[in-house]
Amino acid sequence: MADANFDFQKFINDSRDVLIKPKEYYTRMEKTGGIAEPIIKALIYGTAAGIISFLWAVLGIGVIGSFGSAALGGGIGIMTLIGSVIGSVIALFIGGLVILVISAICSGSTDFEHNVRICASTMVLYPVGAILGVLNVLGMTGFYIEAVLSLAVKLYGLWLLYNALVHSLNGKENVARILSIIFAVIPVLLLISTLTCSRIAKSSLDNFSKGGQKNSEDIQKSIDQLNKLMK
Repeated sequence: MADANFDFQKFINDSRDVLIKPKEYYTRMEKTGGIAEPIIKALIYGTAAGIISFLWAVLGIGVIGSFGSAALGGGIGIMTLIGSVIGSVIALFIGGLVILVISAICSGSTDFEHNVRICASTMVLYPVGAILGVLNVLGMTGFYIEAVLSLAVKLYGLWLLYNALVHSLNGKENVARILSIIFAVIPVLLLISTLTCSRIAKSSLDNFSKGGQKNSEDIQKSIDQLNKLMK
Protein backbone atom coordinates (compact mmCIF):
# COMPACT_ATOMS: atom_id res chain seq x y z
CA MET A 1 0.00 0.00 0.00
CA ALA A 2 1.75 3.06 -1.28
CA ASP A 3 1.19 6.42 0.36
CA ALA A 4 2.06 9.68 -1.34
CA ASN A 5 2.26 13.24 -0.11
CA PHE A 6 -1.17 14.80 -0.06
CA ASP A 7 -1.60 17.46 -2.75
CA PHE A 8 -4.06 20.04 -1.41
CA GLN A 9 -4.37 21.86 -4.74
CA LYS A 10 -5.27 18.59 -6.42
CA PHE A 11 -7.82 18.00 -3.67
CA ILE A 12 -9.46 21.36 -4.45
CA ASN A 13 -9.51 20.61 -8.18
CA ASP A 14 -10.91 17.11 -7.64
CA SER A 15 -13.64 18.43 -5.33
CA ARG A 16 -14.66 20.97 -7.96
CA ASP A 17 -14.67 18.36 -10.74
CA VAL A 18 -16.74 15.90 -8.70
CA LEU A 19 -19.43 18.55 -8.23
CA ILE A 20 -19.31 20.05 -11.73
CA LYS A 21 -17.96 17.31 -14.04
CA PRO A 22 -18.54 13.94 -12.33
CA LYS A 23 -18.36 11.85 -15.51
CA GLU A 24 -14.99 13.35 -16.48
CA TYR A 25 -13.65 13.02 -12.95
CA TYR A 26 -14.60 9.38 -12.44
CA THR A 27 -13.25 8.45 -15.86
CA ARG A 28 -9.75 9.61 -14.87
CA MET A 29 -9.89 9.02 -11.10
CA GLU A 30 -6.95 7.13 -9.57
CA LYS A 31 -8.02 3.68 -8.43
CA THR A 32 -5.00 2.99 -6.24
CA GLY A 33 -2.32 4.91 -4.36
CA GLY A 34 -2.87 4.06 -0.73
CA ILE A 35 -5.63 4.45 1.81
CA ALA A 36 -4.18 7.61 3.33
CA GLU A 37 -5.50 9.95 0.62
CA PRO A 38 -9.20 9.00 0.97
CA ILE A 39 -8.90 9.17 4.78
CA ILE A 40 -7.46 12.70 4.55
CA LYS A 41 -10.23 13.68 2.13
CA ALA A 42 -12.90 12.34 4.48
CA LEU A 43 -11.30 14.19 7.40
CA ILE A 44 -11.24 17.47 5.47
CA TYR A 45 -14.86 17.17 4.37
CA GLY A 46 -15.97 16.07 7.85
CA THR A 47 -14.01 18.88 9.49
CA ALA A 48 -15.47 21.46 7.08
CA ALA A 49 -19.01 20.27 7.87
CA GLY A 50 -18.20 20.23 11.59
CA ILE A 51 -16.78 23.77 11.52
CA ILE A 52 -19.93 25.06 9.82
CA SER A 53 -22.08 23.45 12.52
CA PHE A 54 -19.66 24.64 15.23
CA LEU A 55 -19.85 28.27 14.08
CA TRP A 56 -23.63 28.11 14.00
CA ALA A 57 -23.74 26.67 17.55
CA VAL A 58 -21.45 29.43 18.84
CA LEU A 59 -22.93 32.36 16.88
CA GLY A 60 -26.53 31.21 16.86
CA ILE A 61 -26.70 30.34 20.55
CA GLY A 62 -23.76 32.17 22.07
CA VAL A 63 -23.62 35.64 20.56
CA ILE A 64 -27.34 36.24 20.77
CA GLY A 65 -27.69 34.80 24.25
CA SER A 66 -25.99 35.36 27.57
CA PHE A 67 -22.53 34.24 28.70
CA GLY A 68 -24.00 30.95 29.90
CA SER A 69 -25.63 30.45 26.51
CA ALA A 70 -22.30 31.17 24.85
CA ALA A 71 -20.65 28.45 26.92
CA LEU A 72 -23.50 26.09 26.06
CA GLY A 73 -23.22 26.93 22.37
CA GLY A 74 -19.47 26.42 22.41
CA GLY A 75 -19.82 23.08 24.18
CA ILE A 76 -22.42 21.85 21.72
CA GLY A 77 -20.34 23.13 18.81
CA ILE A 78 -17.17 21.37 19.96
CA MET A 79 -19.03 18.08 20.43
CA THR A 80 -20.58 18.48 16.99
CA LEU A 81 -17.18 19.21 15.45
CA ILE A 82 -15.51 16.22 17.11
CA GLY A 83 -18.43 13.96 16.18
CA SER A 84 -18.30 15.13 12.58
CA VAL A 85 -14.56 14.47 12.27
CA ILE A 86 -14.70 11.00 13.84
CA GLY A 87 -17.94 10.15 12.08
CA SER A 88 -16.48 11.04 8.68
CA VAL A 89 -13.78 8.35 9.00
CA ILE A 90 -16.29 5.75 10.18
CA ALA A 91 -18.65 6.71 7.36
CA LEU A 92 -15.79 6.42 4.87
CA PHE A 93 -15.19 2.72 5.54
CA ILE A 94 -18.83 1.79 6.03
CA GLY A 95 -19.73 3.68 2.86
CA GLY A 96 -16.87 1.98 1.04
CA LEU A 97 -18.31 -1.43 1.96
CA VAL A 98 -21.80 -0.41 0.87
CA ILE A 99 -20.52 0.86 -2.48
CA LEU A 100 -18.48 -2.34 -2.87
CA VAL A 101 -21.67 -4.41 -2.50
CA ILE A 102 -23.51 -2.20 -5.00
CA SER A 103 -20.56 -2.41 -7.39
CA ALA A 104 -20.56 -6.22 -7.09
CA ILE A 105 -24.28 -6.27 -7.99
CA CYS A 106 -23.40 -4.22 -11.08
CA SER A 107 -20.50 -6.60 -11.88
CA GLY A 108 -18.04 -3.81 -11.18
CA SER A 109 -14.80 -3.60 -9.21
CA THR A 110 -14.79 -5.18 -5.77
CA ASP A 111 -11.39 -3.79 -4.80
CA PHE A 112 -11.87 -2.30 -1.33
CA GLU A 113 -9.46 0.61 -1.75
CA HIS A 114 -11.05 1.59 -5.05
CA ASN A 115 -14.53 1.68 -3.48
CA VAL A 116 -13.28 3.61 -0.45
CA ARG A 117 -11.82 6.20 -2.82
CA ILE A 118 -15.23 6.49 -4.50
CA CYS A 119 -16.88 6.99 -1.12
CA ALA A 120 -14.34 9.68 -0.16
CA SER A 121 -15.08 11.61 -3.35
CA THR A 122 -18.85 11.63 -2.73
CA MET A 123 -18.31 13.03 0.76
CA VAL A 124 -17.78 16.42 -0.88
CA LEU A 125 -21.53 16.79 -0.24
CA TYR A 126 -20.97 16.79 3.55
CA PRO A 127 -20.24 20.55 3.78
CA VAL A 128 -23.10 21.27 1.35
CA GLY A 129 -25.53 19.46 3.63
CA ALA A 130 -24.19 21.33 6.66
CA ILE A 131 -24.71 24.70 4.94
CA LEU A 132 -28.30 23.79 4.06
CA GLY A 133 -28.88 22.77 7.67
CA VAL A 134 -27.66 26.14 8.94
CA LEU A 135 -29.79 28.06 6.43
CA ASN A 136 -32.84 26.11 7.57
CA VAL A 137 -32.17 26.77 11.26
CA LEU A 138 -31.66 30.47 10.55
CA GLY A 139 -35.08 30.56 8.93
CA MET A 140 -33.66 31.49 5.53
CA THR A 141 -35.48 28.56 3.95
CA GLY A 142 -39.01 27.42 4.66
CA PHE A 143 -39.92 23.86 5.56
CA TYR A 144 -40.91 22.93 2.02
CA ILE A 145 -37.88 24.58 0.43
CA GLU A 146 -35.55 22.91 2.91
CA ALA A 147 -37.14 19.52 2.21
CA VAL A 148 -36.76 19.95 -1.55
CA LEU A 149 -33.13 21.12 -1.22
CA SER A 150 -32.33 18.17 1.03
CA LEU A 151 -33.86 15.83 -1.55
CA ALA A 152 -31.84 17.51 -4.30
CA VAL A 153 -28.59 16.84 -2.40
CA LYS A 154 -29.54 13.16 -1.94
CA LEU A 155 -30.42 12.77 -5.61
CA TYR A 156 -27.19 14.46 -6.67
CA GLY A 157 -25.30 12.05 -4.43
CA LEU A 158 -26.98 9.19 -6.30
CA TRP A 159 -25.98 10.83 -9.59
CA LEU A 160 -22.37 10.87 -8.40
CA LEU A 161 -22.63 7.21 -7.40
CA TYR A 162 -24.10 6.29 -10.79
CA ASN A 163 -21.21 7.99 -12.61
CA ALA A 164 -18.71 6.28 -10.30
CA LEU A 165 -20.27 2.86 -10.89
CA VAL A 166 -20.23 3.24 -14.66
CA HIS A 167 -17.10 5.27 -15.37
CA SER A 168 -14.72 4.20 -12.61
CA LEU A 169 -15.86 0.89 -11.14
CA ASN A 170 -16.76 -0.39 -14.63
CA GLY A 171 -20.15 -1.71 -13.57
CA LYS A 172 -22.89 -2.59 -16.03
CA GLU A 173 -24.62 0.63 -17.01
CA ASN A 174 -28.14 -0.79 -17.27
CA VAL A 175 -27.93 -2.40 -13.81
CA ALA A 176 -26.43 0.79 -12.32
CA ARG A 177 -29.25 2.82 -13.89
CA ILE A 178 -31.96 0.54 -12.46
CA LEU A 179 -30.40 0.60 -8.98
CA SER A 180 -30.04 4.39 -9.11
CA ILE A 181 -33.72 4.78 -10.03
CA ILE A 182 -34.75 2.45 -7.17
CA PHE A 183 -32.55 4.34 -4.69
CA ALA A 184 -33.94 7.66 -5.97
CA VAL A 185 -37.58 6.61 -5.59
CA ILE A 186 -37.15 5.93 -1.85
CA PRO A 187 -36.29 9.52 -0.72
CA VAL A 188 -38.87 10.93 -3.16
CA LEU A 189 -41.61 8.78 -1.61
CA LEU A 190 -40.41 9.72 1.88
CA LEU A 191 -40.57 13.41 0.95
CA ILE A 192 -44.08 13.07 -0.48
CA SER A 193 -45.15 11.20 2.66
CA THR A 194 -43.61 13.84 4.94
CA LEU A 195 -45.18 16.74 3.07
CA THR A 196 -48.57 15.00 3.00
CA CYS A 197 -48.47 14.32 6.75
CA SER A 198 -47.38 17.91 7.38
CA ARG A 199 -50.27 19.25 5.30
CA ILE A 200 -52.78 17.01 7.08
CA ALA A 201 -51.42 18.03 10.49
CA LYS A 202 -51.57 21.72 9.56
CA SER A 203 -55.13 21.35 8.27
CA SER A 204 -56.18 19.55 11.45
CA LEU A 205 -54.59 22.25 13.60
CA ASP A 206 -56.32 25.00 11.63
CA ASN A 207 -59.68 23.25 11.98
CA PHE A 208 -59.08 22.79 15.70
CA SER A 209 -58.21 26.48 16.07
CA LYS A 210 -61.32 27.53 14.16
CA GLY A 211 -63.42 25.19 16.26
CA GLY A 212 -61.90 26.58 19.43
CA GLN A 213 -62.62 30.12 18.33
CA LYS A 214 -66.23 29.23 17.53
CA ASN A 215 -66.66 27.58 20.92
CA SER A 216 -65.25 30.67 22.60
CA GLU A 217 -67.73 32.86 20.75
CA ASP A 218 -70.64 30.59 21.78
CA ILE A 219 -69.53 30.69 25.40
CA GLN A 220 -69.30 34.49 25.29
CA LYS A 221 -72.81 34.71 23.82
CA SER A 222 -74.16 32.49 26.61
CA ILE A 223 -72.49 34.70 29.23
CA ASP A 224 -73.96 37.83 27.64
CA GLN A 225 -77.46 36.32 27.63
CA LEU A 226 -77.09 35.28 31.28
CA ASN A 227 -76.05 38.82 32.22
CA LYS A 228 -79.15 40.23 30.46
CA LEU A 229 -81.41 37.82 32.34
CA MET A 230 -79.81 38.76 35.65
CA LYS A 231 -80.34 42.43 34.92
